[in-house]
Amino acid sequence: MSQHLLNKRNLYDIDAPNQSTGIINGRSSNVLNWDDARFTWAYPMYKNMLANFWIPNEINMNNDLKQWSHLSDKEQDTFKKVIGLLAFLDSIQTDYSGKIADYLTDSSLVALMQVLSFQEVVHNQSYSYVLSSLVSKQEQDAIFEYWKHDEVLLERNEFIANGYKEFVEQPTPKSFLRSIVYDVVLEGLFFYAGFAFFYNLARNQKMVSTSTMINYINRDEQIHVNLFERIFKETLAENPNIDQEEMLTFATETFRRAAELETKWATYIIGDDFDGLTMTELEAYIKFMANKRCKELGAEKPFPQYKKNPLKWIRAYEDVNSGKSDFFEQKSRQYTKVNYTDNGFDDL
Repeated sequence: MSQHLLNKRNLYDIDAPNQSTGIINGRSSNVLNWDDARFTWAYPMYKNMLANFWIPNEINMNNDLKQWSHLSDKEQDTFKKVIGLLAFLDSIQTDYSGKIADYLTDSSLVALMQVLSFQEVVHNQSYSYVLSSLVSKQEQDAIFEYWKHDEVLLERNEFIANGYKEFVEQPTPKSFLRSIVYDVVLEGLFFYAGFAFFYNLARNQKMVSTSTMINYINRDEQIHVNLFERIFKETLAENPNIDQEEMLTFATETFRRAAELETKWATYIIGDDFDGLTMTELEAYIKFMANKRCKELGAEKPFPQYKKNPLKWIRAYEDVNSGKSDFFEQKSRQYTKVNYTDNGFDDL
C-alpha cells in the first residue's frame, strides 16, 4: 500500500458509513455529524479553534506606530525580515492544508483542516495589517518579496516547500506522512525564533500590539501542530505495512536539519544584538523545541541533552489564559510573573 498513490476523497458515498473506515484510503459517506465523529478529540478541537477566533483589526496599532520610528535600525530590519518569513510560510500553509484535505477520508478531519486553512488566511491578513500600519505600501510590497531574494530565508523556505512538493506531486501514504513532518517543522519550529524576537520586544515594552497578534498566531499554530501530530500517529497506527521505524527516524533527522536551519536564521536576524536574548539561549531553545516536537510525534529526540526550556520568560507570552484583551491592555511585564513548571512546559 505504501507505494501506491492515495485515493482522493469522494464527494459523497451512499454505501459508506458516516464514520470513516480510515484516515487515508478509507471510505466514508462524507457527511459530517459531530455527534458521530470517529475520533473523540476532533469535536473538542473544533470548539477550541472556534473559541480562539480573532481578526487583526481588533487590535489598535497606534502605540506601535508611535514606537516604530524609535526602534533601532537592527530592530526594524529584523522585524521586517520575520514578517517576510511568516507571510511566505503561512501562504504555502494555506495551500498545503487544502491539498492534504483532499486525501483525508474522515469528514471531521476535513472540517478541522478547513478551519485551519481559514486561520492561516487570517494570519496573512495580520501581516498586511501590521505593515500597512507602520510602513509605506511600497515598502510593504518589498517585504512580501523578501522570500525571493534573501538567501538565508530562501534556503529554509525551500526546505519546507520541497518537502510539501513531494506529496503534492506523488501523494502516497509515505509522502503524506513525510509532508506532515514538514508541516510540524513549519508550524512547530520554524516560527519560533521570530516569535521569540517579538516577545522580547514586548518584554521591553516595545511593539506590544504586534506581539499580541503574534501571540494569537502562536496559539493557533499550537492547535494546528496538535492536529497534524494526531493525524500522523493515527495514520501510522492504521497502516502497519508502513515501516514505522523508518518514518520515525525520518522525523528525527528532519528536525535535526530543521533546527540547524532555524539556528542559522536566528543567528542571521537576531544573533547577540538584542538585550535579553542571547544566541546561546536561542539555539538551546530551538533544539529544545525540536526535541519537544519529535517527542509529540513519537520519534526519538535529535538533541537529547537539551531537556529544559532555556527561555523561561517566554512561557508568559506563548500562553495567554486571561482572555484576548488582557494581554494587550496590561503592561507586558506583568506577564513575566508565572509558574514556569505548570503543565511540564520546561521539561521533556
